[in-house]
Amino acid sequence: METLSTKSLLVIEDSDEDFIAMQRIIGKLSVTLPVYHCVDAEDALDFLYHQGEYTDQEIAPRPSVIMLDLNLPGTDGLEVLAQIKQDEQLKMIPVVVFTTSSNPKDIESCYNYGANGYMIKPIDVIKLEESIRNFINYWFKVVTLVNALEHH
Repeated sequence: METLSTKSLLVIEDSDEDFIAMQRIIGKLSVTLPVYHCVDAEDALDFLYHQGEYTDQEIAPRPSVIMLDLNLPGTDGLEVLAQIKQDEQLKMIPVVVFTTSSNPKDIESCYNYGANGYMIKPIDVIKLEESIRNFINYWFKVVTLVNALEHH
C-alpha cells in the first residue's frame, strides 16, 4: 500500500449516501488517504479556517485537494469555490467540482471562479467507481501538489 500521509482530501458533499459510496470506492484503491467530510458551505469554511468545532488542526488539516458538490443546502458550492479562490491562504488548494449538473452555465461559472476541474457525477455505479479512481490517481499519484506543511 502506498501511503499518502501528508496528503488528504476534503469532500464537501451534503449527501451521506454519495459520501459513503465515495469512501467505499477509495477504500478499494491501493492508497491510504485521509478523507474529511463537510456537509455544507458553513461546515466547509469552518474546516478550512479552523473555526467552530475545527479549531484543532489535527482534526482539520489543510487538505491537499477539495472535491466540491455544487448543490449544497444554504450557501451553494459556487460561493464556496469563489471564497476559496479569493483567499491568499487557500487559493493554491486544487478544487474539483463533482456534481450532477451538466449545465454549461454551471461549468463555465466554476472555471471562471477558478475551479481546477469539473466532473459530472455519474449515476451508474461502475462509472462512478471509474470516475473516483481516475480522480484519486490523477490528483494523488500523477500530479505534484503544493506541500501542505509550507502553508501554515
